[in-house]
Amino acid sequence: MIGKFLRERLSWIVLFLFLQLLVLFMAAIDTSIPFGSLLYIVFLSVLVFAAFLFVRYQKETRFYKSLEAWDDTYELASIAYPSSPFEEIAMDVLTLQTKRYKRESSLRQMELEQEKDELLSWIHEVKTPLTAMQLMIERLDDDALRSRLMYEWLRIHLLLDRQLHQKRIPFMENDLFIEETQLEPILHAEIMALKSWCMQKGIGFDITLPAAEALTDAKWLGFILRQLLTNAVKYSEASDIVIESGTAEERVWLRIRDFGRGIDPKDLPRIFDKGFTSTVQHQDAAATGMGLYLARKVADSLHIRIDAESAPGQGTAFTLTFPRPNDFVRFTSM
Repeated sequence: MIGKFLRERLSWIVLFLFLQLLVLFMAAIDTSIPFGSLLYIVFLSVLVFAAFLFVRYQKETRFYKSLEAWDDTYELASIAYPSSPFEEIAMDVLTLQTKRYKRESSLRQMELEQEKDELLSWIHEVKTPLTAMQLMIERLDDDALRSRLMYEWLRIHLLLDRQLHQKRIPFMENDLFIEETQLEPILHAEIMALKSWCMQKGIGFDITLPAAEALTDAKWLGFILRQLLTNAVKYSEASDIVIESGTAEERVWLRIRDFGRGIDPKDLPRIFDKGFTSTVQHQDAAATGMGLYLARKVADSLHIRIDAESAPGQGTAFTLTFPRPNDFVRFTSM
């Protein structure tokens, strides 16, 4: 800030120094003027001017220092009160702009909330004909046709479900119920939902759950498992998906391992990024890059750590590590 202040006042400083040098020059060429006395006066003037600059720096930069430290939260109370007419002009403009941005922000927020409510309402309305469609598909006599239709129905159902939860994630803290949750019923429900797809691809499940409970929210854990199982089924063919659990350092972990095509090492650090699909299978139009991103986002809110291990052609393993009870209390009290 000192450098900026000196650059702002550079013309005044140059003018002052020029005048002092002019006085000394006149004394030097005019022998009737005592040069020593003028030199002493110039020296005192420089000291007074330096003290004046110091005082003005303290006063003039107080407003701009607070403006520079402003956190851009539309709250002007943290900015120092203006002490000069120019500072008052700047403050007035800031106040007017802040009020306008607050109005626009409130309007946009209302529009987003309305759009979200309309989308959630639409999703719920679409679920009714989807349920009826499922019942009609199940009554078909042609097994091959029924299997294909159930697969397409499942894709639509999963996309709608993902969209519904994506809109709920920003407010999921209002919907959490943390308790010791049985893992097996949640896994079985998610596997049964994918049954027709798994049968079509010849995929089975090998489930071993020595650690049967974990501290979490059952509904949102189901959403995470839905994304991981969907990925495992999508990229596997005629193989088993191994699901196992255990404990390590008093933490429960749950691992879902498939033996599909795997993930390229250079893609592994980015698989949880929003919209990232793959650099190897970049032409895969079925991939949206949202499933793992949303799973990580929900897991972070539940204080669940997700780790991924993979190698091309050897499959992929996702490990969920649940928090300990004391950890969860510490996280929620922060």
